[in-house]
Amino acid sequence: MAKKKADTYESKAIPTKISATSRISLKKGDTFYTLEYSEERMIPDLPGVNLEAERKLLWDVVNAEVDAQAEEIEELYKKERFCKK
Repeated sequence: MAKKKADTYESKAIPTKISATSRISLKKGDTFYTLEYSEERMIPDLPGVNLEAERKLLWDVVNAEVDAQAEEIEELYKKERFCKK
């Protein structure tokens, strides 16, 4: 961790919203897919709100959504291959 200089300004900003985007690209057969999901959340000004925990939960949600999209592509690809036989 970098040491703080005595004259370094520290942000006074308070986050009011957070956003996260998850994206992957994959190739199935001759087709390329880019899958993406983005979500933005307002941070309530309430006691007990843990910003770091909120960020982690948001990342979990967006990554899970992209994983689900990838699984759907995989299932469609398997069905297509199965039906062609």
